[in-house]
Amino acid sequence: AGPVHDERSWSFDLDPDGKDPVLGIERLQEAYFKRDPEYPRGITVPAIVDTTTGAVATNDFAQITLDLSTEWKAYHRPGAPDLLPEAHRAEMDEVNQRVYTEVNNGVYRCGFAGSQDAYDEAYDRLWTALDWLEDRLRDRRYLVGDTITEADVRLWPTLVRFDAVYHGHFKCNRQKLAEMPVLWAYARDLYQTPGFGDTIDFPQIKEHYYVVHRTINPTGIIPAGPDLSGWTTPHGREALGGRPFGDGTPPA
Repeated sequence: AGPVHDERSWSFDLDPDGKDPVLGIERLQEAYFKRDPEYPRGITVPAIVDTTTGAVATNDFAQITLDLSTEWKAYHRPGAPDLLPEAHRAEMDEVNQRVYTEVNNGVYRCGFAGSQDAYDEAYDRLWTALDWLEDRLRDRRYLVGDTITEADVRLWPTLVRFDAVYHGHFKCNRQKLAEMPVLWAYARDLYQTPGFGDTIDFPQIKEHYYVVHRTINPTGIIPAGPDLSGWTTPHGREALGGRPFGDGTPPA
Protein backbone atom coordinates (compact mmCIF):
# COMPACT_ATOMS: atom_id res chain seq x y z
CA ALA A 1 0.00 0.00 0.00
CA GLY A 2 1.00 3.63 -0.39
CA PRO A 3 1.85 5.81 2.60
CA VAL A 4 -1.55 7.50 2.96
CA HIS A 5 -5.20 6.53 3.14
CA ASP A 6 -8.59 8.16 3.52
CA GLU A 7 -11.62 7.17 5.58
CA ARG A 8 -12.23 4.18 3.30
CA SER A 9 -8.91 2.40 3.18
CA TRP A 10 -5.25 2.18 2.31
CA SER A 11 -4.74 2.63 -1.43
CA PHE A 12 -2.19 1.38 -3.95
CA ASP A 13 -1.43 4.76 -5.46
CA LEU A 14 2.29 3.95 -5.86
CA ASP A 15 1.55 1.16 -8.35
CA PRO A 16 0.79 1.61 -12.07
CA ASP A 17 -2.82 2.76 -12.59
CA GLY A 18 -3.22 2.81 -8.81
CA LYS A 19 -3.82 -0.95 -8.65
CA ASP A 20 -2.01 -3.66 -6.73
CA PRO A 21 -0.18 -5.65 -9.44
CA VAL A 22 -1.06 -9.05 -7.92
CA LEU A 23 -4.64 -8.58 -6.77
CA GLY A 24 -5.74 -5.92 -9.26
CA ILE A 25 -7.46 -3.88 -6.54
CA GLU A 26 -7.25 -0.15 -5.86
CA ARG A 27 -7.91 -0.32 -2.12
CA LEU A 28 -7.06 -2.85 0.56
CA GLN A 29 -10.68 -2.50 1.65
CA GLU A 30 -11.69 -4.64 -1.34
CA ALA A 31 -9.76 -7.63 0.03
CA TYR A 32 -11.39 -7.22 3.45
CA PHE A 33 -14.86 -7.10 1.88
CA LYS A 34 -14.04 -10.23 -0.16
CA ARG A 35 -13.65 -12.00 3.18
CA ASP A 36 -16.63 -10.32 4.85
CA PRO A 37 -18.86 -7.94 2.82
CA GLU A 38 -20.05 -6.38 6.07
CA TYR A 39 -16.65 -6.13 7.78
CA PRO A 40 -17.28 -3.53 10.49
CA ARG A 41 -13.82 -2.69 11.79
CA GLY A 42 -10.79 -0.70 10.62
CA ILE A 43 -8.87 -1.65 7.48
CA THR A 44 -5.41 -2.26 8.88
CA VAL A 45 -1.95 -3.19 7.63
CA PRO A 46 -0.20 -5.53 7.54
CA ALA A 47 -2.64 -8.02 6.09
CA ILE A 48 -2.02 -11.36 4.39
CA VAL A 49 -4.30 -11.89 1.40
CA ASP A 50 -5.06 -15.21 -0.26
CA THR A 51 -4.33 -14.66 -3.96
CA THR A 52 -6.62 -17.53 -5.00
CA THR A 53 -9.69 -15.84 -3.52
CA GLY A 54 -8.58 -12.22 -3.17
CA ALA A 55 -9.73 -12.29 0.46
CA VAL A 56 -7.82 -11.28 3.58
CA ALA A 57 -6.63 -14.33 5.49
CA THR A 58 -5.41 -12.48 8.59
CA ASN A 59 -4.53 -9.03 9.87
CA ASP A 60 -3.35 -10.26 13.28
CA PHE A 61 -0.04 -8.37 13.18
CA ALA A 62 1.26 -9.82 16.44
CA GLN A 63 0.79 -13.37 15.18
CA ILE A 64 1.78 -12.83 11.53
CA THR A 65 5.51 -12.56 12.21
CA LEU A 66 5.42 -15.59 14.51
CA ASP A 67 3.66 -17.56 11.78
CA LEU A 68 6.25 -16.46 9.23
CA SER A 69 8.97 -17.90 11.47
CA THR A 70 7.14 -21.20 12.11
CA GLU A 71 4.27 -22.13 9.78
CA TRP A 72 6.01 -20.73 6.68
CA LYS A 73 9.46 -22.26 7.20
CA ALA A 74 9.21 -24.27 3.99
CA TYR A 75 9.33 -20.95 2.10
CA HIS A 76 12.35 -19.49 3.90
CA ARG A 77 15.41 -18.79 1.79
CA PRO A 78 18.48 -20.98 2.38
CA GLY A 79 20.41 -19.51 5.32
CA ALA A 80 17.47 -17.58 6.75
CA PRO A 81 18.25 -16.75 10.40
CA ASP A 82 16.23 -18.21 13.26
CA LEU A 83 14.38 -15.24 14.77
CA LEU A 84 12.63 -17.42 17.36
CA PRO A 85 15.39 -19.46 19.04
CA GLU A 86 13.65 -21.92 21.35
CA ALA A 87 16.29 -21.50 24.08
CA HIS A 88 15.28 -17.84 24.48
CA ARG A 89 11.56 -18.04 23.71
CA ALA A 90 10.27 -17.47 27.26
CA GLU A 91 12.51 -14.43 27.80
CA MET A 92 11.64 -13.13 24.34
CA ASP A 93 7.90 -13.39 24.98
CA GLU A 94 8.32 -11.39 28.19
CA VAL A 95 10.41 -8.69 26.51
CA ASN A 96 8.04 -8.53 23.52
CA GLN A 97 5.03 -8.04 25.78
CA ARG A 98 6.62 -5.09 27.57
CA VAL A 99 7.93 -3.56 24.34
CA TYR A 100 4.49 -3.83 22.72
CA THR A 101 2.40 -2.43 25.56
CA GLU A 102 4.82 0.25 26.75
CA VAL A 103 6.75 1.30 23.61
CA ASN A 104 5.07 0.23 20.34
CA ASN A 105 1.66 1.11 21.74
CA GLY A 106 3.01 3.66 24.21
CA VAL A 107 3.81 6.26 21.56
CA TYR A 108 0.22 6.01 20.30
CA ARG A 109 -1.16 6.46 23.81
CA CYS A 110 0.78 9.73 23.94
CA GLY A 111 -0.20 10.86 20.45
CA PHE A 112 -3.91 10.17 20.76
CA ALA A 113 -4.42 11.06 24.42
CA GLY A 114 -7.71 12.87 24.85
CA SER A 115 -6.83 14.70 28.05
CA GLN A 116 -3.83 16.13 29.84
CA ASP A 117 -4.02 13.46 32.55
CA ALA A 118 -4.11 10.64 29.97
CA TYR A 119 -1.16 12.16 28.13
CA ASP A 120 0.88 12.65 31.30
CA GLU A 121 0.35 9.03 32.34
CA ALA A 122 1.17 7.73 28.85
CA TYR A 123 4.29 9.90 28.67
CA ASP A 124 5.59 8.62 32.00
CA ARG A 125 4.95 4.99 31.02
CA LEU A 126 6.70 5.39 27.67
CA TRP A 127 9.83 6.97 29.11
CA THR A 128 10.01 4.45 31.94
CA ALA A 129 10.14 1.74 29.28
CA LEU A 130 12.66 3.57 27.10
CA ASP A 131 14.92 4.08 30.12
CA TRP A 132 14.62 0.35 30.83
CA LEU A 133 15.69 -0.43 27.26
CA GLU A 134 18.57 2.05 27.46
CA ASP A 135 19.83 0.22 30.53
CA ARG A 136 19.16 -3.29 29.17
CA LEU A 137 21.12 -2.66 25.97
CA ARG A 138 24.09 -1.01 27.66
CA ASP A 139 26.14 -4.22 27.85
CA ARG A 140 24.38 -6.46 25.32
CA ARG A 141 24.21 -5.96 21.58
CA TYR A 142 20.70 -7.34 21.09
CA LEU A 143 17.59 -7.53 23.24
CA VAL A 144 17.64 -11.30 23.82
CA GLY A 145 20.65 -13.60 23.43
CA ASP A 146 23.55 -12.68 21.14
CA THR A 147 21.74 -12.64 17.79
CA ILE A 148 18.99 -10.61 16.13
CA THR A 149 15.63 -12.06 17.15
CA GLU A 150 11.93 -11.32 16.87
CA ALA A 151 12.36 -9.00 19.87
CA ASP A 152 14.66 -6.66 17.94
CA VAL A 153 12.38 -6.77 14.90
CA ARG A 154 9.38 -5.72 17.00
CA LEU A 155 11.14 -2.81 18.68
CA TRP A 156 12.70 -1.59 15.43
CA PRO A 157 9.69 0.14 13.76
CA THR A 158 9.10 2.40 16.77
CA LEU A 159 12.75 3.38 17.09
CA VAL A 160 13.26 4.12 13.40
CA ARG A 161 10.18 6.38 13.37
CA PHE A 162 10.88 8.03 16.69
CA ASP A 163 12.75 11.21 15.75
CA ALA A 164 11.00 11.53 12.38
CA VAL A 165 7.46 11.50 13.78
CA TYR A 166 6.87 10.38 17.37
CA HIS A 167 9.09 12.98 19.05
CA GLY A 168 7.17 15.92 17.58
CA HIS A 169 3.92 14.63 16.10
CA PHE A 170 3.02 12.44 19.09
CA LYS A 171 4.61 14.75 21.71
CA CYS A 172 7.04 12.04 22.93
CA ASN A 173 9.57 14.80 23.40
CA ARG A 174 11.57 14.31 26.58
CA GLN A 175 14.52 13.45 24.35
CA LYS A 176 15.16 12.53 20.76
CA LEU A 177 16.35 8.99 20.12
CA ALA A 178 19.58 10.63 18.96
CA GLU A 179 20.00 11.98 22.51
CA MET A 180 19.86 8.53 24.15
CA PRO A 181 23.39 7.19 23.60
CA VAL A 182 22.70 3.46 23.99
CA LEU A 183 19.38 3.23 22.14
CA TRP A 184 20.67 5.50 19.38
CA ALA A 185 23.76 3.32 18.85
CA TYR A 186 21.60 0.16 18.96
CA ALA A 187 19.17 1.60 16.42
CA ARG A 188 22.02 2.62 14.10
CA ASP A 189 23.51 -0.86 14.44
CA LEU A 190 20.22 -2.34 13.21
CA TYR A 191 19.80 0.32 10.52
CA GLN A 192 23.19 -0.58 9.07
CA THR A 193 22.38 -4.32 9.10
CA PRO A 194 20.97 -5.79 5.85
CA GLY A 195 17.20 -6.15 6.08
CA PHE A 196 16.66 -3.08 8.29
CA GLY A 197 17.78 0.28 6.92
CA ASP A 198 17.37 -0.83 3.33
CA THR A 199 13.61 -1.26 3.94
CA ILE A 200 13.12 2.26 5.31
CA ASP A 201 11.66 5.24 3.42
CA PHE A 202 11.71 8.25 5.75
CA PRO A 203 9.72 10.58 3.43
CA GLN A 204 6.90 8.01 3.28
CA ILE A 205 6.97 7.54 7.06
CA LYS A 206 6.56 11.29 7.57
CA GLU A 207 3.95 11.62 4.83
CA HIS A 208 1.78 8.93 6.41
CA TYR A 209 1.68 10.36 9.91
CA TYR A 210 1.52 14.06 9.13
CA VAL A 211 -1.00 13.76 6.28
CA VAL A 212 -3.34 11.07 7.65
CA HIS A 213 -3.63 12.20 11.29
CA ARG A 214 -5.62 15.38 10.64
CA THR A 215 -6.98 15.51 14.19
CA ILE A 216 -3.39 16.01 15.37
CA ASN A 217 -2.04 17.90 12.35
CA PRO A 218 -5.02 19.66 10.73
CA THR A 219 -2.98 21.45 8.06
CA GLY A 220 -1.42 18.26 6.72
CA ILE A 221 1.93 20.05 6.47
CA ILE A 222 4.91 17.66 6.51
CA PRO A 223 7.84 19.14 8.47
CA ALA A 224 11.17 19.44 6.69
CA GLY A 225 13.20 18.17 9.65
CA PRO A 226 14.70 16.56 11.53
CA ASP A 227 18.11 15.86 10.00
CA LEU A 228 18.19 12.08 9.58
CA SER A 229 21.67 11.77 8.11
CA GLY A 230 23.12 10.42 11.37
CA TRP A 231 21.71 6.94 10.79
CA THR A 232 24.79 5.93 8.79
CA THR A 233 27.41 7.13 11.28
CA PRO A 234 29.58 4.55 13.13
CA HIS A 235 27.86 2.99 16.16
CA GLY A 236 30.63 0.99 17.83
CA ARG A 237 28.29 -1.80 18.94
CA GLU A 238 30.52 -4.48 17.39
CA ALA A 239 32.63 -4.24 20.54
CA LEU A 240 29.83 -6.00 22.43
CA GLY A 241 30.26 -9.11 20.26
CA GLY A 242 27.23 -11.02 19.12
CA ARG A 243 26.47 -12.68 15.81
CA PRO A 244 23.80 -10.67 13.98
CA PHE A 245 22.41 -13.59 11.94
CA GLY A 246 23.48 -16.44 14.24
CA ASP A 247 24.05 -19.58 12.17
CA GLY A 248 22.26 -17.99 9.23
CA THR A 249 23.34 -15.49 6.60
CA PRO A 250 22.33 -11.90 5.78
CA PRO A 251 19.67 -11.25 3.16
CA ALA A 252 20.92 -10.18 -0.25
